[in-house]
Amino acid sequence: MTRRRPLVALVGRPNVGKSTLFNRIVGERLAIVESIAGTTRDRLYAAAEWNGKSFDVVDTGGLELADTGEIGARIANQAQLAIDEADVVVMVTDALAGVSAADQEVAALLRKSQKPIVLAVNKSEKQANRLNAAEFWALGLGEPCPVSAVHGSGSGDLLDRVTEALPAQDAEEDDPRLRVAIVGRPNVGKSSLLNRLVGQDRMIVSAEAGTTRDAVDTTLRYHGEEIVLVDTAGIRRRGKVEPGIEKYAVLRAMRAIEACDVAVVLIDAFAGVTAQDTHVAGFIHEAGRGAIIALNKWDLIEKDTHTIEAYERQVRHALKFLDYAPILTISAHTGQRVTKVLDLAMQIHATRHTRIATSELNRLVEDIQARHSHSRGGRLMRVRYATQVAVAPPTFVFFVNDQSLLHFGYERYVENQIRERFGFEGTPLRLMFREQRREGQRAGRPHARR
Repeated sequence: MTRRRPLVALVGRPNVGKSTLFNRIVGERLAIVESIAGTTRDRLYAAAEWNGKSFDVVDTGGLELADTGEIGARIANQAQLAIDEADVVVMVTDALAGVSAADQEVAALLRKSQKPIVLAVNKSEKQANRLNAAEFWALGLGEPCPVSAVHGSGSGDLLDRVTEALPAQDAEEDDPRLRVAIVGRPNVGKSSLLNRLVGQDRMIVSAEAGTTRDAVDTTLRYHGEEIVLVDTAGIRRRGKVEPGIEKYAVLRAMRAIEACDVAVVLIDAFAGVTAQDTHVAGFIHEAGRGAIIALNKWDLIEKDTHTIEAYERQVRHALKFLDYAPILTISAHTGQRVTKVLDLAMQIHATRHTRIATSELNRLVEDIQARHSHSRGGRLMRVRYATQVAVAPPTFVFFVNDQSLLHFGYERYVENQIRERFGFEGTPLRLMFREQRREGQRAGRPHARR
């Protein structure tokens, strides 16, 4: 099982610079996720790394607890959900404005949460403002940390405090059970599929999109093995996430993807592949999880002998980056082929943990180079040695004579040859190319394709 990263929530009243601080933290992270053509990412939250610790950061709407109107109540509800989900909360305040009544109200809310709190006093660019940060001791949240989200000053000290407060990531024992996340845009039948798989109505099923607000675990036994199913709130593309609870339901769904072993991308076969489906699939690929593409509501489709081929072509064209994922046609309503989802998930889980012997991998490398040499500008690139360094997802390192000669097309060719020889259906592969270190010569920087 892949462990869920700790979550850090940024909260505070409006206009104190939470989003700017969020961008500062994300911009300084060491583990940058490579963009993939044809996908979009919701930037409600992002991965960060500091002092060797990985975590997620989430931004929240400005809190004005005195606002008793509908919008104020909804924003407060959003922030409370983020606080409940968080492992560490950073309260962001404004050094220029000083301690306000709204700050006092937010601080009182945070003290009740019993979560570790780090107090950031933003807009402390000038020495006078840094000195004024001392007045924020009055909030009762411990030592204030002066910071400038715009200029970056103090951000390192702030992140030191945050990482010190994070829970130990090795304290939790690994759960050996297969975790399968059922994900997709709203109203494609995720809860119906889960109900059909477990044989009882464990989730509320409704025709109204967004009924499922939280990621809920359900355990079942299949062929003697325990499988944990996670039904998640529907994920919408960026710009279509409504204010309120749904925004943070998206956060929980994305965190469920990161914590699963295999994700089932549920697509409404009647509607076809949409931009939202591409968004969900792209996130799964970037997270390195196993994937199954399930076309639901297949019972509603009028079919002839060419229907399945036409649908598969459409899916493969729209989700080119997920070409390793098997496509399955199902009906959660009738139960058609739904157990095949579990069969495939178990197979993919085993595949994700497959290790290829170094000798076998290097024999493949020799065959590849014999059949298809690779050169640029008249110079030949040679792979001197290859080895598998990790599983889940399978990760391979190729040591080459000159990394600058590498081309994306050749990387893709090597990946296809690995899949043709060893399989790996349903799981992404990570290929890294490094210049082989020689005496008196520095090694080149690693190049990885995600």
